[in-house]
Amino acid sequence: MIGDIIESKECRRKDPMELFRSGQVVKISAPMVRYSKLAFRTLVRKYSCDLCYTPMIVAADFVRSAKARDSEFTTNKGDHPLIVQFAAKEAQVLCDAARIVCPFADGVDLNCGCPQRWAMAEGYGACLINKPELVKDMVRHVRNQIDNPKFSVSIKIRIHEDLKRTVDLCQKAEAAGVSWITVHGRSIEERHQPVHYDAIKIIKESMSIPIVANGDIKTLKDAENIHHLTEADGIMVARGLLANPAMFAGYEETPFKCIWDWVDIALEHGTPFTCFHHHLMYMMERITSKQEKKVFNILSSTSAVLDYLNDHYGV
Repeated sequence: MIGDIIESKECRRKDPMELFRSGQVVKISAPMVRYSKLAFRTLVRKYSCDLCYTPMIVAADFVRSAKARDSEFTTNKGDHPLIVQFAAKEAQVLCDAARIVCPFADGVDLNCGCPQRWAMAEGYGACLINKPELVKDMVRHVRNQIDNPKFSVSIKIRIHEDLKRTVDLCQKAEAAGVSWITVHGRSIEERHQPVHYDAIKIIKESMSIPIVANGDIKTLKDAENIHHLTEADGIMVARGLLANPAMFAGYEETPFKCIWDWVDIALEHGTPFTCFHHHLMYMMERITSKQEKKVFNILSSTSAVLDYLNDHYGV
């Protein structure tokens, strides 16, 4: 809750752009509904993740409701650099949300990539890629109204069938002062089709700001290959990190140390059981047999999970 994190206001702020200026590929944990919360961000930061995003937060609700702010946004001293991702369709609402999180985070990101029907119906997410002037206006408003020059303003997009339209959108956002752009290399209609890494490369070649590649990155080797394919400045990973939070540290599957770290962190943060259990189900997917999964996945209490881990893996 915001009230719990005021102490982090001054001393822990970071400039996310310094990561991109380092010359190293920036390793980023994606915004994931239900999963990119503080406890999980704490875990991936232990395993070489450079930059973390919150789950997408609806800016209008966040601005309007203290209850929404308390339930949607939690952070602490070690949770930096941190980007808060918002769904918004009005420049001033995005600015108001950015102002609220500015003392506690290192930047905001405008979601222009979520293809879910509810988001599109509300005017959020991926439908914004068809409104480049609105995106430009929202970026410019935040730039003009947030005093801290180190506070980043980024956008996350999908691509158009006609890539010229995507390049135009990106160039308009760049002119408005966007810090970097994350490109998920699929169109709105595409779900499981191959990612168009060639499109990300073309966008990168058309821009002078950092570009982050996103889509179907499951291992550190994938991340390295896609960096070479696209020349992107950063790599953003979602499901790959859920399955293996130690991925960026070079582990091919989740090490037992990482599972133990998750147990410690989740219990320390008071993570609800369902979330605690689901993360473990993802993390253990590749290292458990079918029979073990059947047993583990129906466990219904923290104590049962701890007993199982202790009995089977000596964790």
